[in-house]
Amino acid sequence: MIVLDHQPHAWFLLDLEGQIYLDVHCSHSAFDYSVLIAMNEDELKQYRSKGRAYLDKLAEDIHYSAPGARGSASIYRTRDVTSELGDLVTAAIAEWRTR
Repeated sequence: MIVLDHQPHAWFLLDLEGQIYLDVHCSHSAFDYSVLIAMNEDELKQYRSKGRAYLDKLAEDIHYSAPGARGSASIYRTRDVTSELGDLVTAAIAEWRTR
């Protein structure tokens, strides 16, 4: 996994074998967490068309939907693959920061 782009305190864009992921930092009061989603074809199309502005908007949508909150009805909650790929994300970000 490699870091492709980053918006401080908001998101990381990552690539794992051609699949693009968005890792979004969410903060709700004293509760901080990350949500990692595999970007689908529509999201990738929007990103290619609108660039980083689209990623900012998508990250905002994910954050404000509160997918990590108990009882959340966020559409991103079921797409979160942090438990499966979180260690790879952490390693990729750590490597990226050393550069």
